[in-house]
Amino acid sequence: MSTQLKKFKNFEWLDIQKPKKEFFTPSSLPFPVEFNLLEDALEHGHLPKIEHQGTHRFIILRAFSAEPKASSTDLAKLTNKIAFLLYENYLVTIHQKPFDFLGSLEEQSFDSAEDLMLKIFGLMLDTYERPLQWLAEKMDESEQELFVQNQQKTSLKSLYFQKAKARICRKVLQLSQNVLNQLEVNAAHQSALQDLKETTQSYLLHFDEVVEDAHSLMQTHMSLSAQKSNEVMKLLTIFSAFFLPLTFIVGVYGMNFDHIPELHWQKGYYFAWGIMLLISVMIWVWFKRKKFI
Repeated sequence: MSTQLKKFKNFEWLDIQKPKKEFFTPSSLPFPVEFNLLEDALEHGHLPKIEHQGTHRFIILRAFSAEPKASSTDLAKLTNKIAFLLYENYLVTIHQKPFDFLGSLEEQSFDSAEDLMLKIFGLMLDTYERPLQWLAEKMDESEQELFVQNQQKTSLKSLYFQKAKARICRKVLQLSQNVLNQLEVNAAHQSALQDLKETTQSYLLHFDEVVEDAHSLMQTHMSLSAQKSNEVMKLLTIFSAFFLPLTFIVGVYGMNFDHIPELHWQKGYYFAWGIMLLISVMIWVWFKRKKFI
């Protein structure tokens, strides 16, 4: 557990990283906090939320922390949370994973704890930019492979992970949007809050497009695979239609009975060939007229 206290002109910021449950208690914080809020702050997979508790507000948001190409469908592996305790002149941030953007804020100036919190919110939302760009590029690559290059290169497993990742990001952003909609700030910060809402809405729309594209590509991939299977079955059916009657003729005249009527025909061999060729031509003409081939 590591703590860092940063004093600004009008407020103080306490950043707590990797808090240990046995040492992280309401008495370890500068202001009294309900124990259930500390449990939420320690829970790795807790979803975004906001609660008003007397003189302070408790907020949880999640930032995308994994590599964009990571193949995972686990919320806790793709994103990590920061819990905020906002007082009038004090901000407490609690997180397990280190975030580089938090260090860049120490040298900046802020007029209030609320101003700093909104700035952190914006930096957390910016973490979704890289996975969004990566997913959009992968969708374009998959689309080209599917329609222009070789369908076999398109991996349904890869599309599944891309769709799952976009769906998780979309869900987290939807919950984050609910938090921002419930958040009340001072008049001086209304514009900053509105910018955050618009940024969240923009990311939501883009992730919606990725999910829809991934779903469409998966459906198209399965349709093309089914079409190829149908073409193979059609080809096998055509071959069967040609060879079944010929096999029947060969089977009849291949029987080893002594008294087969046509057994001693001098031109029986040529006659059998003629019948088989005639049947083959008739089948071919019928298929052509029916546009099967």
